[in-house]
Amino acid sequence: MRHRLIAGSLGLALAVGAGTPAPAQEPFYKGKTLRIVISVGVAGGFGEYARTLAEHLVRHVPGEPNIIVQSMPGAGGLVATNHLYNQAPQDGTTIGIINATLPLTPLMGNKNARYEAMKFNWLGSMDHADGVCTFWHSAGIRTLADMRARESTVGSIGAGSPMEIYALLFNKLLGTRLRVVGGYKAGSDIDLAMQRGEIEGRCGTHLNTIRALHPDWLVGPKFTVPVIVASKRRPDFPDSPTIMELVKDDSARRQIRLFMVPQELNRPLLAPPNVPAERVRELRTAFMATMTDPKFLADIKKRNLQVNPTSGERVTQVLAEAYAMPADVVAAVREIVGQR
Repeated sequence: MRHRLIAGSLGLALAVGAGTPAPAQEPFYKGKTLRIVISVGVAGGFGEYARTLAEHLVRHVPGEPNIIVQSMPGAGGLVATNHLYNQAPQDGTTIGIINATLPLTPLMGNKNARYEAMKFNWLGSMDHADGVCTFWHSAGIRTLADMRARESTVGSIGAGSPMEIYALLFNKLLGTRLRVVGGYKAGSDIDLAMQRGEIEGRCGTHLNTIRALHPDWLVGPKFTVPVIVASKRRPDFPDSPTIMELVKDDSARRQIRLFMVPQELNRPLLAPPNVPAERVRELRTAFMATMTDPKFLADIKKRNLQVNPTSGERVTQVLAEAYAMPADVVAAVREIVGQR
C-alpha cells in the first residue's frame, strides 16, 4: 500500500509539472509591420497585384502583421532590387515584388545590379505570363512584316525592364525596328502615352493585366499583338504567331528559352539575404496559402486579374538552372541585352 501511495504521489507531481508549460512564444510578426516593396509605380498591374496580395496575405502570416505596400521605382526596377539586397532589414519585415527580368539581370552582365540573385530568399511568384509587344490600333502595326517595314516606338520604365528586354529580343532575332523611349515611371504611364499618340506601343508581359486595367481596350480590340513570345499560341489571340514558330535556328531557340525564364516567374516575391530560415518558411507557407485562399481568388476574379503561382522552392530551382546555362547561350543573350 505504501508503495502505491508513493507512486500515486509521484504521478500527481509529474502531472502538475506537465500541466505548467513554459509560456508560449508570441509569433515574430505580432504587432509588427510587414513592408512589401514593389519595383514600379503604384499605378498599373503591379500595384493591383501587390495591394490584393497584401489584403489577404495578412490572414496567413502568423501574428497577422500590418502589411503596407511601398513603391520604389527607378532604373527599370534596379533601385528597389538593390535596396532589398543591400539596405532593407534582414529580419523578414521587408519583402519585395520585382520585375520578372530582374532575377537574371546580374547574369546579363548589368553592372548596376548590385546583388547576387541566388542569395535572395525566393518566396514564390504570382503568375506565368507570355511576352509581347502590343501596338495601339491607330499605329498601323498589325503583323511582323509591319514591325520589320518601318521604325516604331515603344515605351519603357528603364534599362533591364521587360519593356526593353523584349524590344531588344524582337530586334535581334526577328529583324524588327523598335525604338525604345525611356523615362516612364510605370506601365500605366506608357499606356496613357500610347493612347495620346506619343508612342506607338509597349513591350513586356502586360497582356495579363489589360483585362483588369483597360477592359475597354478589348472592344475592337484597341491594340494589336503581332507576335507572342511563347511555345504555343494563346486562345484569346489565335491569329498571333509564336516566336518559336518563326525562329528555326537552334542557337536562337536556346536563347529564347533563356529569355522565357522570367515568364515562368512573373511577379516574383523575394526576401533579402540572411533572413532566418524559419521566417523564410513562414513567408513561403503564407504566400502559397494565400494563392489558394478562396477569398483571395474571388478578389482576383473580381479585379479581372489572374494567378498561376509558383512556390519559392521552384523559383529557386528555375533560377539555378538559368544561371547554369551554357556560356555561349548566356553570351549571346548578353549581347542582345547589352545593345541598349
